[in-house]
Amino acid sequence: MVSVIPSEFLRRTISRVGPYLHRGQVIVSATKGIEDHSFLRMTEVIGEGLNQADRAISIGAFSGPSFAQEVAQGQPTAVTCAFEDATVASRIQHDFSSETLRLYTSTDVIGVELGGALKNVIAIAAGVAAGVGLGYNSAAGLITRGIAEITRLAVACGGRRETLAGLSGVGDLVLTCTGSLSRNRTVGQALGQGRKLPEILESLGGKVAEGVRTTRAALGLARRHGIEMPITEQMELILEEGKDPREAIKELMLRPGKGEH
Repeated sequence: MVSVIPSEFLRRTISRVGPYLHRGQVIVSATKGIEDHSFLRMTEVIGEGLNQADRAISIGAFSGPSFAQEVAQGQPTAVTCAFEDATVASRIQHDFSSETLRLYTSTDVIGVELGGALKNVIAIAAGVAAGVGLGYNSAAGLITRGIAEITRLAVACGGRRETLAGLSGVGDLVLTCTGSLSRNRTVGQALGQGRKLPEILESLGGKVAEGVRTTRAALGLARRHGIEMPITEQMELILEEGKDPREAIKELMLRPGKGEH
């Protein structure tokens, strides 16, 4: 079973689907988000809803640079498939691989999921930068510092640093921050151009920009672990309090200087 349920509906939907699943079922989550209030990753939400420990249900994640439209068109795509059990990951790799879809395996479910969820927040920031008219220098700096934020939090949560240097980290981040098909970047760009968030979300026509919800949850998770995420903090102020995007960028640039690592 592949789960692509938007994060805000995942818990209630899984609780309804649960009775129809059997012992030994394998579930792959392709939802890229963090649950509000609980700050749980999507595989954790699924696990709570199903009591998978009682029924030996394996839950893992797909993540990587993959716009659904291009996958559907059969354009070559590479993603990461993560399960704690490497044998299950290999089985899914075999079942899903094709001449247009290449899967790499990982046992770092935490790193893969957080890379996929947190990159949406940075993509909104990249869109904001584009919307206010900033150029390639700004975009490159934002993406690079964005992966630093993502990595800090993922490692604090138990993920592996090298995972965030792979497809589900840097790969997905670059795609979502630069690709015109990115809904999160589109939302950020419209915010940078002065449009209001409710109007922007309405214009998506029912499609979901997970980064809007993930921003608040990501900060909650970061505070729990004592991790600094300045880009994410500024995005929350823009999304939740209507802060002027130019002022947010100015504050990021004027933060006290520090070493890169």
